[in-house]
Order: sequence, then C-alpha cells, then structure tokens
Amino acid sequence: MTVEGTTERVLRLLALLQRRPSWTAAELAAELGVTDRSVRRDVERLRALGYPVRAAPGVGGGYRLGAGTRLPPLLLDDAEAIATAVSLRLAAGGTVAGAGDAALRALAKLDQVMPPRLRAEVRALRGATDILVGPGVEVDPELLVKLARACRDAVRVRFRYAGRERTVEPVRMVATSRRWYLMAWDVDRGDWRTFRLDRMSGVAATTWRFRPREHPDPVAHVQRSVTASPYRYLARVRLRAAADRVRELVPPQVGRVEDGGDGRCVLVVGGDDLDRLAVHIVRLGFDAEVLDPPELREAAARLARGLATMADSPAPDGTRAEPLP
Repeated sequence: MTVEGTTERVLRLLALLQRRPSWTAAELAAELGVTDRSVRRDVERLRALGYPVRAAPGVGGGYRLGAGTRLPPLLLDDAEAIATAVSLRLAAGGTVAGAGDAALRALAKLDQVMPPRLRAEVRALRGATDILVGPGVEVDPELLVKLARACRDAVRVRFRYAGRERTVEPVRMVATSRRWYLMAWDVDRGDWRTFRLDRMSGVAATTWRFRPREHPDPVAHVQRSVTASPYRYLARVRLRAAADRVRELVPPQVGRVEDGGDGRCVLVVGGDDLDRLAVHIVRLGFDAEVLDPPELREAAARLARGLATMADSPAPDGTRAEPLP
C-alpha cells in the first residue's frame, strides 16, 4: 500500500466516523475493504493527528468520533457542502449579533477549499437567489449561551424586564425570522410567560436548581403570545379556506390558524390598527366572517366604502369601470 493509498484510506475512515455515531471494527473494515488490523492502525493514525477517536470494548463495542479540545477539519460530501454553504449564506442576515460576519468568514473559507465543480454550483445558486430579510432585532450571542445553559441545567434566571425584576425557570428559546423569545415559568406570577430576549437586561443565572414541571408546547405558546399580547386588538376571523392553505400565506409569527372543519378555518391575528387589519385580511383573498372584535366589522365597512368609491371614480378619459357581474 503506497503512502497516497494509506492517506486516502485514512480520510475515508474519517468520513465514515463523521457520518454516524458509532461503527464496529468489522463494519469499518468491510466499508474500506481492509482487515480489522488495518482499521486499528488507521485509527491510531487519526489519533496521532489529533482526532479523538473513542473505542468501546466488548461485543457491542466499536469506534466513535468524540469531542476534542479543538475543532478538527471536517469532511463533507457534496450534499453536505452545498447545504452548509446555503445555511451560512442565510445566517449572514440573521438576528444574532456578530453571527453575520462569522458566517461570511466561514463561507469564504468553505468556498476556498471547495472543489471547482461544487464551487460553481454554490455560486450559481447564490447568483439565482435573493434573500428577503425583514427588520429583525439582534441579540447578544453570550445571552443565548447563558440562557441555553440555564434551560439545560434547570437553573433559575433573574433579569430586568418591562421595568420589573423577574425570576423565572427557563424552558426553551424560540426564534422567529425577526426575534428571539424565551418561554419560562414566572416564579412571582405563577404562570407561563414569554419574554423577548432583546428587552432583557442584567440577565444572571442563579445557583437555584428547579425541578422541571409539565409545560405547554414552547412553539405553540410563543406563537399565541406573539400574535396576541403585543397588540391593542386581537382579531378572530372565520375564513372560507382550508387551514393549511391559510398557513401558507400567514407566517406563524404573524397569526395563528385554527382548523374549523368543513373547509373553513379561524385566523387569530393581532394589530394596533383595525383598518390595517381589515386590509391584510381582505388581501388573503378568502370570504371572511368577523368573529371578534365587533369594531373590525366597522373597519371592514369603511374599507368597502373606500374601495367602492375608488372603483366608481371616472378614468381621465371620463369612462368608468364596468360593474362586476
């Protein structure tokens, strides 16, 4: 076996170890077309290069790639390389402070080592794609790590929010395309609450460990909170449309869609201006029945009168639009 052949086999072994959590020596030998003894030698070569390959003895034992003190080079197949490049491109416009620059640096490194054929595919994809990024609010990555550890370790957290000191038992962070939220049990109020991370200050993890309690689904809870609590009005409208069809048009951070049966659904959406709410609901293009609040019907009537006046106004040549059948 030449040095080039040995190097290629070691790289193939590394790729296999990165593909799934655990392999037996026999499985690796079969994949590489070598003996178990050759596998053991190649594992030692990887360890010498700094890769923490762990070995478990016994019948059910095997090899796995463990966590080391530094990040070793990764071997990616074609699909993984393209998916990573696309994900980094999306992360460049994200809501984590500093993550955009880090993503661009990582993307530049990945682009440099990609084979020409993959580089061409990724650049073609980038050239044919635009990213629509809304006005998001950035959060400190250190805050994300601090809260993630508190969720993992079931540790109470204190912070200042809306002018008050809060002590909470954090469960989960939920990210939308624009903001980050924390779902937590509010110790003082005795109920589940949703907190925007960008509005927190003085966040500190305590040494008080709590026993995890039964909790609602974090995504559903945050969705209900962000579609209702920040707004002056909460509208409920029955639409003549299937719930899945409406969900395609209304993002979860904008409104909640409840299945109503018989090809109908109920849209729950919040807003500070009833006239704008009426416009947004009409633009969905479905027959709608206002359930709540009654004032939304008045806003819809104003909108209808305005549209009727606009449709009836004469064109510059004096002609009028033909009435709808």
